[in-house]
Amino acid sequence: MKRVIVDYKKLNNDILDLLVTKYPDGYNDEDIITFRNAKNEIVECVEVKTEDTLYLVKVSKRLVTAMEDHDEDDESNNQKEQDIPDESEMEEE
Repeated sequence: MKRVIVDYKKLNNDILDLLVTKYPDGYNDEDIITFRNAKNEIVECVEVKTEDTLYLVKVSKRLVTAMEDHDEDDESNNQKEQDIPDESEMEEE
């Protein structure tokens, strides 16, 4: 399995979807993985998996905001889709 470390700035919608699905109420301390990188800096991440890749997403306050914003966007898009009537429900004039 491929392992990828991702900063919140480089998150795409697919990874954000995975994060919001796995951590719908946000992540806790026990979800955080801590390690030292090649520069001997401490890095804190949360993990999400696809079929072939393990993503370690760096934890920051901005990650929380990005997840919340993405979740709100999904909810507003779902609401918009629910507000659009199906063609079978539309009346012809």
